Amino acid sequence: MLDLHRLRVFRAVVASGSVNAAAANLGYTSSAVSQQVTALQRETGLVLLARSGRGIEPTSIGLALAEQIDGALSRFGDVEAFVADLRNGRTGSLSMAYFPSVGAAWLPAVARALLRRYPDVRLDLELRDDFTAGSAKRAAFSPVKGGDGVVGRGVDIQLLVAPPDFAGTRDTRAHHLLDDPYVVVVPPEHPLAGADAVELARLAGERWIDNDFARGWCRENLIDACRAAGFSPPFRIEAHDYPTALAFVEAGIGITVLPRLGTASLPGGLVAVPVTAPAVCRSIYAVVQTSVEATPPAQCVLEELRRCARAATA
Repeated sequence: MLDLHRLRVFRAVVASGSVNAAAANLGYTSSAVSQQVTALQRETGLVLLARSGRGIEPTSIGLALAEQIDGALSRFGDVEAFVADLRNGRTGSLSMAYFPSVGAAWLPAVARALLRRYPDVRLDLELRDDFTAGSAKRAAFSPVKGGDGVVGRGVDIQLLVAPPDFAGTRDTRAHHLLDDPYVVVVPPEHPLAGADAVELARLAGERWIDNDFARGWCRENLIDACRAAGFSPPFRIEAHDYPTALAFVEAGIGITVLPRLGTASLPGGLVAVPVTAPAVCRSIYAVVQTSVEATPPAQCVLEELRRCARAATA
């Protein structure tokens, strides 16, 4: 394999017209430049320079090689610049997985902040329904099932719900963003609409509308809290997402209980009332691959996610 440094030295000799001039331009000794050119001729098996009077000049082969070196050095310079851009977050891509309620509430602001600061970065987004990590009934972390099977695999940053002590996996680090309390959503004419809070047991006689297609930790967390309050939620309608469940509430069909973040845009004057006794809460994390955690784009995303989380609790 040709030595790039020797190619650069030889190109300097051709451009400068002499070994001494090349040495002065490069900050080397003449002897060091001569040694590099001699070594290049030896490894290529070509005569690149020939004596001319008291000096030297490139041979036709040397001139042809110098022309090729020009193109190679230019392309290598482009590669070096590209690497520098990657290091400083000026190009490349960042991939994120998210679940629906944070997608609508946070990702537009995240994308705006990222692309404003790093306009050449491509943001790849993936909606994952299997957004929980672990179980309310387990003390240890349990990887997400479904898809690729492991939290964080295949994406740089994954937003997910996990138990309060979740710390990440071997190749990821978990950044806690928000403890998101649950609320009951009722029509404005409902007797609970003016309450500051409602004990969970008071909802036992209501007509419940389910809202969690994934049947994940968020739903399990709510059902466990209801059991602790002495009842099982009497689901009469099973919707598959928050907007549909809220539309049923707006139609006067029943009530739904969901994390507060899912109520960012309540339709039709609906009212969200905090749930207590027991209070129900989910913990939201940004799980980041350690290989990209220190890069400027990833840091920008984490900064904006924290800002969104702070705004959600204001």
